[in-house]
Amino acid sequence: MNTSSQTQVRQAIAQARTIVVKVGSSSLTDTAGHLDVARLDALVQALACTAAMGARLVLVSSGAIAAGFGLLGFTQRPTDVATQQATASVGQGLLMAHYEAAFGHFGMRVGQILITAEDTTRAVQYRNAQRTLDRLLELGVVPIVNENDALASNEIRFGDNDRLSALIANIVRADALVLLTDVDALYSAPPSHPGARRIAYVPNVVSALEDVQVTSSESGIGTGGMITKLEAARVAAVSGIPTVLTCASNAGPALMGDGVGTAFAPVKHRGSSRRLWIGFAAEPRGTLVVDEGAAKAVRAGRASLLSAGVVEVRGEFSAGDPIWIDDESGTHLAKGLCGFDSEEIPHMLGRNTAQLRRLLGQEYAHPLVHRDNLVLV
Repeated sequence: MNTSSQTQVRQAIAQARTIVVKVGSSSLTDTAGHLDVARLDALVQALACTAAMGARLVLVSSGAIAAGFGLLGFTQRPTDVATQQATASVGQGLLMAHYEAAFGHFGMRVGQILITAEDTTRAVQYRNAQRTLDRLLELGVVPIVNENDALASNEIRFGDNDRLSALIANIVRADALVLLTDVDALYSAPPSHPGARRIAYVPNVVSALEDVQVTSSESGIGTGGMITKLEAARVAAVSGIPTVLTCASNAGPALMGDGVGTAFAPVKHRGSSRRLWIGFAAEPRGTLVVDEGAAKAVRAGRASLLSAGVVEVRGEFSAGDPIWIDDESGTHLAKGLCGFDSEEIPHMLGRNTAQLRRLLGQEYAHPLVHRDNLVLV
């Protein structure tokens, strides 16, 4: 699909049946840090219009910490984790109350999903999240997803929900991803820089990342920036999901396929949910280091990883856990689900299938990582 035109990409977004929309904190709050109900209502109105045309929506919404610190009287976003967690706890309830009321005006119900990075990296939690989100959508409910900032610490700096929105798009097998932020599009340099030009269409976000100057958040409200949004667009693109990036006030036109913001074409056809999880959500628990021949076979993308080509095992993990596959220089080649416990593998290294069968038994005469469980990075 990397030959898609801008018109085709925008049409795909307009015709999408399942859409993940991500909105950042700075798009929902005023300059003092208080939740801006008028902004929230305008966003919900745009989403409701899209839903009325038959789309199923998942809203990934930041704003809990921002809503909380304004309500608690802080003049700016707290920097210590404990206060961030406390303000998120206060702010999440306020955020959901406003969403429930706003969607209720259109006869729509919402459901809250609080999630952490760990919920997307472990296979059981991933499937549980997928099952819950699928059922909510079947019931006509709009899932409102946010990080569980009140309990998470490292996850608070997860990227202002940008990467999470791309992972959620994979979980629900979305047909489009819409990233709403405080700038109207991607620019060749920060918009304040002389000569910065708006980029309306990115046919290949992977290569475009090398040609664009981006910065982290400067708003003081959110935690992300254009870097995290481009990373989310990249994850979506290589998952076969078209993406549009624009400001929250352009939500309606963006969802209608109009020429606002920046459209990102998918660069691959959609893979299976399992392979998408391995590639983007699974957190490797260890590493298998392979020799030159095995590295070449892995890069070709058609072979299972056999023990004969593995020279070292690092880390402790169990059969079924995700692991890195590295070459001898330390370069990550792929992620995969290992078929054996880490403590079993040293006895298997360098042996071919016949040797494994004769020395260790038939149960060891299998690939360390089957090609169906191996995803190139």
